[in-house]
Amino acid sequence: MRLCSFPTDDGLHAGAVLDDDLVADLTELAGAHSGNLPRTLLDWIGLGDEAVERLTDLCASAGRSHIVRSLADLQLTEPLGRLPRNVICVGANYREHIEESEEAVGPLDLPDEPVWFTKDVRSICGPYDDIATSDKATGQLDWEVELAVVIGRAGRNIDPSEALGHVFGYAVLNDVSARDVQLGRKQWWKGKSLELSSPFGPYIVTRDEVPDPQNLELCCWVDGVERQHSNTKLMIHDIAALISDLSRTLTLEPGDVISTGTPAGVGLGSTPPQWLRPGTVLESEITGLGRQRNRIVPEVE
Repeated sequence: MRLCSFPTDDGLHAGAVLDDDLVADLTELAGAHSGNLPRTLLDWIGLGDEAVERLTDLCASAGRSHIVRSLADLQLTEPLGRLPRNVICVGANYREHIEESEEAVGPLDLPDEPVWFTKDVRSICGPYDDIATSDKATGQLDWEVELAVVIGRAGRNIDPSEALGHVFGYAVLNDVSARDVQLGRKQWWKGKSLELSSPFGPYIVTRDEVPDPQNLELCCWVDGVERQHSNTKLMIHDIAALISDLSRTLTLEPGDVISTGTPAGVGLGSTPPQWLRPGTVLESEITGLGRQRNRIVPEVE
């Protein structure tokens, strides 16, 4: 199931993409239902493993009434709206990305354990939103297509063999980064947290529709030129290992988003380095999870 969110006159509504690119308005459906059903995707995720079955039953009742909309007519936002917590990110999780980064910044150790940092919730934007930038913020805006994992069931000290059972679904996230800020300050949070810079979505695809998350193609284009093309099977630390490692020191909760690292092909690793500038179009796609399209624009002061 592909789940999304979109603005309406009475706030953000949740949706489920049906056949023929129609979208069931889950918020309207829940309001018309006799039971006490969630109105937002975040609340649906909070139901855990029963959410998909209940969503399927709810969508079956949609028919072709006013609660079904055309996908083409909707302005999709980030699927969860304002995230409840920072995005948890892992750096240096593809060997070839480490190698290209070494050419730009010097020797880097291959990590024995995942390298963690976070992106502020305010850095997340929609899958088709403009991304504003200015020279006051950064002169080295870079792209990083990544697979995002959305947690659906809480857990602590999760065994790797059980880790994927705690996943609700998967999405595309581009970890847009200010390299001069990131490298100049020798810490990652600020350079990874430019406001409204990192597109998330367009969908959260439930885990039942992603039989092997370790065999998905990731692609990124800048002005129509392919810059990144890789596969999640090349992760150094796979999704199960990442979830297990995080849960040893932190209780994972429904709605947590884990971004799993980027492959080679970023602007920092190009010769000469390439950066996102106003007028540039950034596109990101992962097999079966949808495609983003974001235009870089000058920040209005």
